[in-house]
Amino acid sequence: MDTFSKSDPICVLYTQGIGNKEWREFGRTEVIENTLNPEFVRKFILDYFFEERQNLRFDLRMEKPLVGIPGKKCGNIIVKAEEMGNCRESVMMQFCGNKLDKKDFFGKSDPFLVFYRSNEDGTFTICHKTEVVKNTLNPVWQAFKIPVRALCNGDYDRTIKIECYDWERDGSHDFIGEFSTSYRELSRGQSQFNVYEVSPVPSLYQYCLQVTLLSFLVDIEVTFLDYIKGGPFYIWLCCSIIVPCYYCPIIYHYCTCFPGNPAQPTSLHYMSPYQMNAYAMALKAVGEIIQDYDSDKMFPALGFGAKLPPDGRVSHEFALNGNPQNPYCAGIDGVMEAYYQSLKSVCLYGPTNFSPVINHVARYAASVNDGSQYFVLLIITDGVISDMAQTKESIVNASCLPMSIIIVGVGPAEFDAMIELDGDEVRISSRGRYAERDIVQFVPFRDYIDRTGNHILSMARLAKDVLAEIPDQFLSYMRTRGIKPLPAPPPYTPPGYPVQSPDGHPLNTPPGHPLQTQI
Repeated sequence: MDTFSKSDPICVLYTQGIGNKEWREFGRTEVIENTLNPEFVRKFILDYFFEERQNLRFDLRMEKPLVGIPGKKCGNIIVKAEEMGNCRESVMMQFCGNKLDKKDFFGKSDPFLVFYRSNEDGTFTICHKTEVVKNTLNPVWQAFKIPVRALCNGDYDRTIKIECYDWERDGSHDFIGEFSTSYRELSRGQSQFNVYEVSPVPSLYQYCLQVTLLSFLVDIEVTFLDYIKGGPFYIWLCCSIIVPCYYCPIIYHYCTCFPGNPAQPTSLHYMSPYQMNAYAMALKAVGEIIQDYDSDKMFPALGFGAKLPPDGRVSHEFALNGNPQNPYCAGIDGVMEAYYQSLKSVCLYGPTNFSPVINHVARYAASVNDGSQYFVLLIITDGVISDMAQTKESIVNASCLPMSIIIVGVGPAEFDAMIELDGDEVRISSRGRYAERDIVQFVPFRDYIDRTGNHILSMARLAKDVLAEIPDQFLSYMRTRGIKPLPAPPPYTPPGYPVQSPDGHPLNTPPGHPLQTQI
């Protein structure tokens, strides 16, 4: 604090690097003189990535020398964050034609519309094309949805050119006519202002060829952050570590195939005192990011492909913490501790079945249909799978539920089966039924290992790719179910801090507060 006056504070924002964890200055606010309750005007604009852990540090500094008491509370800092708009509207439009030109010799016309957005240099860029309506001069085209940024780049007065063609099989479509409008004109909806003449040479036509706007509906596209802000909302991380090692009953010993005996350094489960194994690194990389979206950070952790004590029963769905009634672990550190302890007590065993744990999580997801919870199943495997057909069926069944499946492959094995489950190239199907949406993301960990041995960087790379699809998968579920985000709650205000009314005047300020004297 200043000796003879108040303080002159400035706030400095630092961001943390992914690989080296070093703090780098991102920016700083202006200095506000002689106040203990600064409200900085300068804003920081950062890119948000769900798949990264973006640590921020705010340093509050004083331009004048500080004189204070060590250990004394220095006050609070309030950070207000919001998503930038960036033209998030989409518009649903429908058009019809009336008495269009007859272009086909033996029939009428097969008309369709082409929409162009004007550019700043005077050129035009195609942004939408309707379907073809066959053999008619009075077409009614289907309604279509287009982002406003694609239609006019957010400029409501920018010219939109619409051309009408008669479709020809050989691609030499006959030009019927064109007209120009703008987003602002279209937003008037169905009216006399949105009836357009499309004849290329009006004097040659006895009747006016027209295209009419039938409907115009604006929709604000919600984002992943809208659901996060609205709350209450939880992302449940369900961890499943596949720990198979095939038991050979004839020769009565464990085979040497991966992942192997956890006590041997060649095993993928080997617990080295110097570094985490591949399973632990994959678990920590994904879990440390997901856990920040869960309020209580209690995660169910399951294992399968093992003989359990005391009777040696083979299980493909057991609690890593040994408590089937309460398989939840406190945070990712708790999950990792349960994993390490399970390696000491269970006997790794095959075959490797995915479907039991997928069905386990699906049962929980099926009980939630209001959008308040979303389940992410993390499966860490060495690539071997014994129930491919059943797993496909489980994924197809789960594709209509609020859940996603992340599969991380560890070790040198081939992962052809995992790539098939991913479904990026060919939509996964089972018994003639196709998955309603893509819910599986697979990555092999070996593709992200840093050559210099920087495990922190390897884990960050893995998490970035493996989590990148989660927001889109989440949004696809919410949109197909028509679930809207709840309104954001009012921002938190500490006790004694001035609350501003809509007109900007402080409210509920305690007696003697500096802002009271400024009103």
